[in-house]
Amino acid sequence: MIETLFASMEIPEACLLDKPVYKKMFLDNAELDQTDKKALSEDVDRIRWRYTLKPETINIRPFQDDTHDYPEVAILSIELSRPNRARRIAGFMHRAIPYPLILVFEHEGKLSIAVAEKRINQADKSKMVILDRWQTEWFDPKRANAPISAFLKAIALHRLPGTNFYALYEALQAQIIQLIASERTGAFAPVPIEVSKAHAEALKEIDGLEREIAELKSTLKAERQMGRKISLNSQIRERKDAILALEARLRLND
Repeated sequence: MIETLFASMEIPEACLLDKPVYKKMFLDNAELDQTDKKALSEDVDRIRWRYTLKPETINIRPFQDDTHDYPEVAILSIELSRPNRARRIAGFMHRAIPYPLILVFEHEGKLSIAVAEKRINQADKSKMVILDRWQTEWFDPKRANAPISAFLKAIALHRLPGTNFYALYEALQAQIIQLIASERTGAFAPVPIEVSKAHAEALKEIDGLEREIAELKSTLKAERQMGRKISLNSQIRERKDAILALEARLRLND
């Protein structure tokens, strides 16, 4: 299944590395808590460094300014025995490797892609900080619905800007954000960076509202006073209406 994804990306053969990555690298280079270590030990079967996009292997320039340093882009594959902690695993992998990563998780024939925007730590310019992380839901590229099929076409490298690695990575992240948005809108179309940023903000707002709804429902379940129950139900409805409005905004920006 993962080879279907890589074929869709049309990565030049010169970029192929396909070397194992050992778990010790993450233990040595990331601050892992006990849950992180447990996820690494129990959930991760195999990690491979599949491709490295760099000036010597693809005709794209590195990018560096006061806030970003994108000398190359690495693509790793991670085979999981269990999928539940994939987002946690993606988090510490992005922290451990300082330059741009495309992480492709694989579990029982399905894939999930994780990216993260990284910026130079202004307090310590030898370090990078993660601003945003985005990860798709699980999908089967061989049994793709319309949004997945359109997404796979959109992430072919020749369709993404090749001026420098930051432009390439930002454009790829934009399509991943659009795919995440399509889970709510039902449709996918390639979008420019400006639209993806608007989508990203809307998706963050939706996530926050859904967390608030979950908390309100938990409070409602334990509430005994009728007046308070009415108030909580009203707050839940307000947040649901706000989510619908944000989803409508996602469709208008398509």
